[in-house]
Amino acid sequence: MSQDITIAQFQEHIREKYAARDIQRGSAPTFMWLIEEIGELATALQGQDRANQEEEFADVIAWLCTLANIHDINLTSAIEKKYLQSGGPKGFK
Repeated sequence: MSQDITIAQFQEHIREKYAARDIQRGSAPTFMWLIEEIGELATALQGQDRANQEEEFADVIAWLCTLANIHDINLTSAIEKKYLQSGGPKGFK
């Protein structure tokens, strides 16, 4: 996989690699993992360790893809509908 991947390609990669385990784990525990990773990102952003910040951003996106996959949500479509087709959400600056 190249470094320049699309959201759809990454979401599919996560699905192919982890779907069976993710579906078995379920939505609520997966959501808690996402929240944990967001907390780790918040902590990393308080520091100066760029490598750690990059890892935590990647973890948040991976767990978001996992949760979307469990709910059969295509993140590319959701982003396009919300942010590209309508000019962005109301109140978003």
